[in-house]
Amino acid sequence: MATLKDTLTPKRTPLYHLHQADASRAEGWQALNGYAIDGGDNTSLDADFTSAAHCALVDVSALARLGVRGSHAASFLDEHGYQLPDVPNQATRQPDGSLVARLSASEYLLLGSLNAQEQRISQQEATWPPAQAGVYLLPRQDTHAWLALTGTHASNVMAKLCGVDLSPAAFAPGQVAQTSVARANAIVINASQTELTRLYLLVDSASASYFWPVLLDAMQEFGGKPLSIKAFMNKVS
Repeated sequence: MATLKDTLTPKRTPLYHLHQADASRAEGWQALNGYAIDGGDNTSLDADFTSAAHCALVDVSALARLGVRGSHAASFLDEHGYQLPDVPNQATRQPDGSLVARLSASEYLLLGSLNAQEQRISQQEATWPPAQAGVYLLPRQDTHAWLALTGTHASNVMAKLCGVDLSPAAFAPGQVAQTSVARANAIVINASQTELTRLYLLVDSASASYFWPVLLDAMQEFGGKPLSIKAFMNKVS
């Protein structure tokens, strides 16, 4: 099994040091989108997916994310083939599996697909100019860590950390909450699909090392545990 030192990639997620410090997850490192990722043991992906369906936490920060803001942001994204939410605090799934979340009247957050072969957002970011009339790109790859909280107990975990009602009855798939989680700012997106309940959390990269253990602690009551991104992607992409 490969160690972190064996994985010659230039990038690390904000949580790589916590994964590396976990003796049970110290090996199995792989490359994804230029990042070294914790691939986990993955000797039984079916067993891992059972965990995800119950209660699991995944570091998906190796996947692409990008902000677009400005008076012409909507028309710019429309011209590039993105399907946009009609109102703020909504997210629309794209045909390739990526998501576009509308954070305000003129700001959007693009989240990459779980399909390892689909790199549309990162490829387009490399070719789009950083600024043009009425359109500004926001480099969310470095500013925000991206976590996925999965399983039937996801909303129960969040109820311990967030004052906003994120239960399935109040927070449907496609809804976005910009709120406080564990006393820190976060963007929460209900990205659930029929096969799996999943909440995406976008948090400040500097706060990621705080969020990860806090979430794991809140999950203990429900038997939750960390899940490798490889197992997550293989089952829900």
